[in-house]
Amino acid sequence: MTDLVVCSHVSKLFGQGALQVRALDDLSLTVERGEFTALVGPSGSGKTTLLNLIGGLDQASSGSISVGGIRIDQLGRGDLAELRLKKMGFIFQSYNLIPVLSAQENVEFVLELQGMANRERRAKSLDILAQVGLAGLEQRRPSELSGGQQQRVAVARAVVTEPELILADEPTANLDSATAVNLLDLMRHMNQDHGVTFIFSTHDARVMEYARRIVRLRDGRIESDERCDK
Repeated sequence: MTDLVVCSHVSKLFGQGALQVRALDDLSLTVERGEFTALVGPSGSGKTTLLNLIGGLDQASSGSISVGGIRIDQLGRGDLAELRLKKMGFIFQSYNLIPVLSAQENVEFVLELQGMANRERRAKSLDILAQVGLAGLEQRRPSELSGGQQQRVAVARAVVTEPELILADEPTANLDSATAVNLLDLMRHMNQDHGVTFIFSTHDARVMEYARRIVRLRDGRIESDERCDK
């Protein structure tokens, strides 16, 4: 394996003066291509902050972050957007679906940005929505879907392009057990058969059972780092 994500002495501070909070504190972490890694820890431990920094959605206060050998902390806004479009997929707790688009259109949107032809976009989006259990609901808008169904659309949108890296912030938080297991099976399939690297933040024991590496965070630092044979 080769290194895909390298975080070196990363710190992230929020606020100023007496109200300043150190969300990450001199954290270093390397994730190799093909890993299936869970970031675990209590609320406020820095899990989501670390995902946001790796994805270029926020900037570190100090330290460096590389993805695929590219220093993302040194990229301009346009180059960073291009990197995210071509190399990354995101699954957010808040779904981040486009409210005026249907489930199918939300999944197709990133494929359209990548320049994929209409017929291929449609086929891929319908296939992945069926895989996440949303066949027959493709034309519903987010407001017409339950929270769990919206989360499944978000997962479908993230995996449909088979990116190099998927960053998932509590991806099973709003799902029943059967749906969560189905989605984890899908993501493990993409990891094992297509080499997609996954980094999750999670409190969910179901995700930890699937993970082959568990990195525990506390107060913005790595408390433990354990690899599992699965």
